[in-house]
Amino acid sequence: MDQPMMAPPPMLPAANAWIWTDDKIQQLTKLWDEGLSTAAIGERLGITKNAVVGKAHRLGLPSRPSPVKRRLEMRPPPPPPQLVLAPPPRPVVPGSYKGPTCQWPIGHPRETGFRFCGAPSHPGKPYCTDHAAIAYRPAQSKESSAA
Repeated sequence: MDQPMMAPPPMLPAANAWIWTDDKIQQLTKLWDEGLSTAAIGERLGITKNAVVGKAHRLGLPSRPSPVKRRLEMRPPPPPPQLVLAPPPRPVVPGSYKGPTCQWPIGHPRETGFRFCGAPSHPGKPYCTDHAAIAYRPAQSKESSAA
């Protein structure tokens, strides 16, 4: 009843398995040293870029900076934001103007000297013409806002 244990059959590579021959390793090393991208090396060798990365790592080839980071570094920095300064407050003598006045705050509410602009307001708006130009900006089209 005791049957001798048979050894498992040897593992054969699948029909589509890639075998790293000495020649392919030399090609990989040469292309790597030339600075080709992993995708370009993979195309020339007929394998994926991930296979190239894995083999390069196992061979101890020098690592490379990420191409994604390189592209980000090559981009020009965005322009600094433009600050919009409010025009200097116009002196409004209390009692000299009757009617709606500009409600644009000047200063910080918790500081002494805080007040509102007080200039005659733009018709239908709570601000004077100068402050309304700052508060109400025309909508930008999607093309110009994405630039």
